[in-house]
Amino acid sequence: MGTLATKLVLLPPNDPESKGLVERRNGWFETSFMPGRTFTSAADFNTQFADWLTRANARVVRTIKASPLDRLDADLAAMLPLPPIPLHLGWRNKIRLGRDYYVRLDTNDYSVDPNVIGRMVDVAADLERVRIRADGRIVAEHARVWARGTTITDPAHVEAAARLRKQFQQPRAVVAGDDLAHDLVRDLADYDRAFGLADGLGDGLGDGLGDAEEIG
Repeated sequence: MGTLATKLVLLPPNDPESKGLVERRNGWFETSFMPGRTFTSAADFNTQFADWLTRANARVVRTIKASPLDRLDADLAAMLPLPPIPLHLGWRNKIRLGRDYYVRLDTNDYSVDPNVIGRMVDVAADLERVRIRADGRIVAEHARVWARGTTITDPAHVEAAARLRKQFQQPRAVVAGDDLAHDLVRDLADYDRAFGLADGLGDGLGDGLGDAEEIG
């Protein structure tokens, strides 16, 4: 909104009169454009809709006593120019990828490279593609599905998940000379110092034990 210098108007709930213009326009599209048509995709819908609007906007509207096409030049002259920077179009969101390595868009789930589980990913979608990025790098790309309740899975993501799961179930063995093995070895002198057995105390204890053995 800031890029386009526009204002968002939130309509109050349970107030159909305030959005009647939009509802009437949508109703006209449903009754005048939709009947008898079939669509293979969102792009096909937009193509047919654009062709129909070209003819519909040339008709004279009774309320304004002119066609929308005749009023187009005046509307364009009153509009602000587009900003010089590119606009972020489509649907965008930033989420942390869960352990199931899927992101949800509308009611559909799209798989993501499981190597970025637990990291923040950017989800961007337009009418045709869904792209997920981590640190600017694309980690998943799918064709957008307009059905509801569908799970879209990339076989490469399933293979990567199986490989990571196998690595997790088989921890790395500790070998001699390894840094990890070296860290687990504790100097026994540390225990002598902790219990006060260092600095000659051990010699006295040894003498006492020797005397006990001789008496026995």
